[in-house]
Amino acid sequence: MKQINQFANILTIRNISSLFKTTFEEVDALLKISLETGLDVVGCRNASLLMLNEKTGTLQFYQASGEGTDKLKMVELPLGVGIAGIVAKTGEPIISNNVRKDERWFREVSDMTDMDVQSIACFPLMLDDKVLGVVQMLDKEDDTPFNDVDHVFLDRFSRMMAMFLNFTRNNEILGEEFDRLQEKYRQRYSIVGESPPLRRAISQAERVASSKAAVLITGESGTGKELFAHLIHDRSSRQTHPFVSISCGALPASILERELFGHEKGAFTGADSRKIGLFEAADRGTLFLDEIGEMPLDMQVKLLRVIQEESFMRLGGTSQTQVDVRIVSATNRDLEKMVKEGTFRQDLYYRLNVINIELPPLRDRHEDIQDLLHYFIRKHTPEGEKPKKVPKGLVNYLQGYHWPGNIRQLENAVERAIVLEEGEELRPDSFPFESTKAPLDVEVGATLKDATDAFRRSFILNTLKSTSGNRTKAAQILDVQRSYLSRLIKELNIA
Repeated sequence: MKQINQFANILTIRNISSLFKTTFEEVDALLKISLETGLDVVGCRNASLLMLNEKTGTLQFYQASGEGTDKLKMVELPLGVGIAGIVAKTGEPIISNNVRKDERWFREVSDMTDMDVQSIACFPLMLDDKVLGVVQMLDKEDDTPFNDVDHVFLDRFSRMMAMFLNFTRNNEILGEEFDRLQEKYRQRYSIVGESPPLRRAISQAERVASSKAAVLITGESGTGKELFAHLIHDRSSRQTHPFVSISCGALPASILERELFGHEKGAFTGADSRKIGLFEAADRGTLFLDEIGEMPLDMQVKLLRVIQEESFMRLGGTSQTQVDVRIVSATNRDLEKMVKEGTFRQDLYYRLNVINIELPPLRDRHEDIQDLLHYFIRKHTPEGEKPKKVPKGLVNYLQGYHWPGNIRQLENAVERAIVLEEGEELRPDSFPFESTKAPLDVEVGATLKDATDAFRRSFILNTLKSTSGNRTKAAQILDVQRSYLSRLIKELNIA
């Protein structure tokens, strides 16, 4: 007979609890180990773990240890049916040492599994007065009845199992939330496209990521400068530390200084407490200075000093604060020209422009428009709705526009089109820009037929736009028969 005492109970509970604190990839394997441990401690022939399915209101066998338990996975017990069902319904444990004479016993289960059960100890898995399932032990190996010592152990064991199941369930929810946030982060900071100019810029950013050298990202507004700043940070050894950004053109000099360097309590009217600045917040990480060309000259001097000395003093402070920050800045202005004009400090320019990454405008990578279009459709389609279809001819139509606002303008145009378009597909009319001003841009290397078709498609679309879609008027302007215009519209896949 297995000797069980209170001290052994405590040791066993502690040992199983230590297993629960360990990270396991296979929760089922851990549950099986725990169930078998409980089975061994109590000295039973069989044990099982049943979980409550809230949707169906039934108990389902989740884990089982011992002989003849394979068939249990097919069994479902309604609440209130059988000893396990009653325990799940009432939340109270049941010990029955003679199930043959117990009317609560659900004999169909033992008949199905060919198990000749004599006794059962069934305990609820409770958490905050809510039943998650039940754990049950069947038949002591020495054929003795379940006793008070068994009751104490199984009560603790079932409480611990309930806590673990809730822990794993919360971890699963947290994992799903983390995956969702990761996907949201990827969507927000994805760089989409395969054009040679874009790939060159990405390759350059990845090469410089491992260094601490300051990077200046230049390019027109809307080309994705912040995305590249994130790329540099995420590919660097600083990726686990903060990425902090600020727009240097959005704040007056006095407020910008407070934001960058922080202040001590009482430094100025309203400074009721100490506040750390963005340099301090970005320690060991990356500080992204967007629109650096808009920074006032007096602030440029202070920024240069911090970059050179890697330390600063809070407003109202008396001591230096050391920081380790990687500086990435961005601008759509011509800083070299500003240096010549005296509106940007030359020494600061050299400090910031150790490595320059120039981003191509969208008109120089129009082959990426198709990928960007599909990406933004997926991004801005409301959850639960089908994405809008892209008809033939739409990509060519969008590629013919010069996109002065670059990717930001394209994204806004796609989002607007998704909201306003009532049909299942997006059409050229779904977009807000004046296509009559869209220049035709056909790459060298295209066939003459492709170039001719692109011109005819663009010209006809612009004409139809000017007539609000009236084909008769458009045919008169083009000096062709209306039937011929209709054939061209069909042939060129004009929506």
